[in-house]
Amino acid sequence: MLPYPVKIAPSLLSCDFARLGAEVAAVTQAGADMIHIDVMDGHFVPNLSIGPDIVKAIRPYSSLPFDVHLMTSPADMLIDLFAEAGADLLTIHPEAGPHPHRSLQKIRAHRKKAGLALNPATPLNVLDYVLDELDLILVMSVNPGFGGQAFLDSQLTKIKAVRERIGARPVDLAVDGGIGLETAPKVIAAGANVLVAGTAIFKTPDYAQNIKALRV
Repeated sequence: MLPYPVKIAPSLLSCDFARLGAEVAAVTQAGADMIHIDVMDGHFVPNLSIGPDIVKAIRPYSSLPFDVHLMTSPADMLIDLFAEAGADLLTIHPEAGPHPHRSLQKIRAHRKKAGLALNPATPLNVLDYVLDELDLILVMSVNPGFGGQAFLDSQLTKIKAVRERIGARPVDLAVDGGIGLETAPKVIAAGANVLVAGTAIFKTPDYAQNIKALRV
């Protein structure tokens, strides 16, 4: 028995954008624990995606926490907009601006939960002076920017190291990228308790079964 419950966060990047509100409602009904929303600016990562008006539009379709991942540089200018649009948790990248601690404080000023995302090559020492400001640490097990990428096994060591740093703190450890039936048990065993999954959930219509299978 794990000392913490496993949470499943469907990534909307893989859903049917023509039915976005219905898709949010469907994974909510299917047993998801939170909704993961990837925000990309075409600058920090080579893709464009959801803006605050979309988050505001889909907010009524679910009572689950909205987990907004800002793959943007800078991030500060968007924190206010997404907080007001209905985000419950905002995750930034330490490389996205010169003062990540200030950015985390800005998130908390909105009374939202704060997260920090670690790219595959981001060193763990970025956590040294901000760990007590965090509610979530997101380990990217792919290079950010696109869905459907293969899981990087090198990140299993990082997941274990992050879990050790978290210790007894009430901080969630999430993993995003290449999560499926084969990789989910590995990341859970390494210490993750939040699985961000896109293709593995939205690939077939039985969202409830797909979510259940990922809980291992």
